[in-house]
Amino acid sequence: MVHDRSPRTDDQVLAATDIEALLRYGLSRETFRTALFGDGAIAAAVTLDRFGALPRSVAYVAKIVRVGGLAYAAGLAEPLPSDAASACLRDWLETAAQVAGTPDDEARAARWLDTVAELIGLRRGSRAATAGPGPA
Repeated sequence: MVHDRSPRTDDQVLAATDIEALLRYGLSRETFRTALFGDGAIAAAVTLDRFGALPRSVAYVAKIVRVGGLAYAAGLAEPLPSDAASACLRDWLETAAQVAGTPDDEARAARWLDTVAELIGLRRGSRAATAGPGPA
């Protein structure tokens, strides 16, 4: 057996998760919902956090999905402040819009985005708590 001397971190494993596939199946099939709201939400939070997305920005997009729907949110020129985060989120929103067949699916996608926003906030809070006080 060959051992990798530099094993991947949990963040690296989660960042490699196929979030679009989880959205495709998790919105429309109940059996995949746990994976969507578990690993999928965590992977999305890791990805967007790496792009510097703020939790409030993702939560705002969730509000837009509730009011205007997934297709409308996917069509926004800049759903998040950074270009990279916007492009990533837009891909997820477009995928979700293609499979969301009911208003419940749209509401579920908005809840998922709220979950992602909360997880980004938790990650940022945890980093701030472990960083300690800055220079005096």
